[in-house]
Amino acid sequence: MPLNLKEDEMFNSKITGLGYYVPENIVTNDDLSKIMDTNDAWIQERTGIKERRHVVKGDGDTTTSMGVKAAKIAIERAGIDKDDIDFIVFATLSPDYYFPGPGVLVQRDLGIKTVGALDVRNQCSGFVYGLSVADQFIKTGMYKNVLVIGSELHSHGLDMTTRGRGVSVIFGDGAGAAVLSRTEDNNTGILSTHLHSEGQHAEELALIAPGMGSRWVNDIIADNDPNDESYFPYMNGQFVFKNAVVRFSEVIIEGLKANNLQAQDINMLVPHQANLRISQFIQKKFGLQDDQVFNNIMKYGNTTAASIPIALTEAWEQGKLKSGDLVVLAAFGSGFTWGSAIIRW
Repeated sequence: MPLNLKEDEMFNSKITGLGYYVPENIVTNDDLSKIMDTNDAWIQERTGIKERRHVVKGDGDTTTSMGVKAAKIAIERAGIDKDDIDFIVFATLSPDYYFPGPGVLVQRDLGIKTVGALDVRNQCSGFVYGLSVADQFIKTGMYKNVLVIGSELHSHGLDMTTRGRGVSVIFGDGAGAAVLSRTEDNNTGILSTHLHSEGQHAEELALIAPGMGSRWVNDIIADNDPNDESYFPYMNGQFVFKNAVVRFSEVIIEGLKANNLQAQDINMLVPHQANLRISQFIQKKFGLQDDQVFNNIMKYGNTTAASIPIALTEAWEQGKLKSGDLVVLAAFGSGFTWGSAIIRW
């Protein structure tokens, strides 16, 4: 319920519950080498990825259902009932339907009362954007508990041939969720978030055809061209990499400066799992030790909006996040969009 805040009243939002879900089906680099011209060494050298999870058609997993499974765990760990959720934010690039988005499907499938549900389409930075939206709703007193989900089902839309290997070897399926709750302790929780975009590079990492902004459905059906590459994601890999390492650094520095902090204050950096080489570059730039950066792209590949909440959950489950720690989240991706969140755990 919205609150009428007095001038001296301020709230922070705090992550009180985390959860994730990944499909059981493991696809190794060797598995991919059987269907395209690639090999384990080639993939690991360029991305650091050893395996990823892919949904098996017919097993019932969808973008929404994976998000629901992650959300149930997060809600239970937050120690609240599903009906304590005031608002839902769902980040994905791979919704079950072109419309409606999965936010309302989560509300339905969890049996939550008729709260608002918002879909965020910011791809790899989607969870950070969603976290920022939830944080602002709580800080203004609008809501008390907000469920934020990042979930992706990439595997059904990838070009699993040699032609598409530059993209298809990178991505995996999965979901992560967080419950943000109101706290009156302004020294803990999300201290600040920082969001940016640069749309002039939108087509450097994009999927054009299914968006249908430039092609009508009837035209796509009439063409029926099996060699039409626009059906699949396109990525200018080197260009994206060069921009990512710059923007990652900038937005982390921006967040630290906003809170009068320095790189040596970081206890744990959880970057979007885009490419292990990007994470290693950022780690070196900020002078962080291996135990100060959490990476799991080796196991799951790039799960886009799900990557940060999956990694954050695993870091917490492994006891790597302790009360009082300074935790930094950072992401960069299609759009281009990028962002960071500075958190006092």
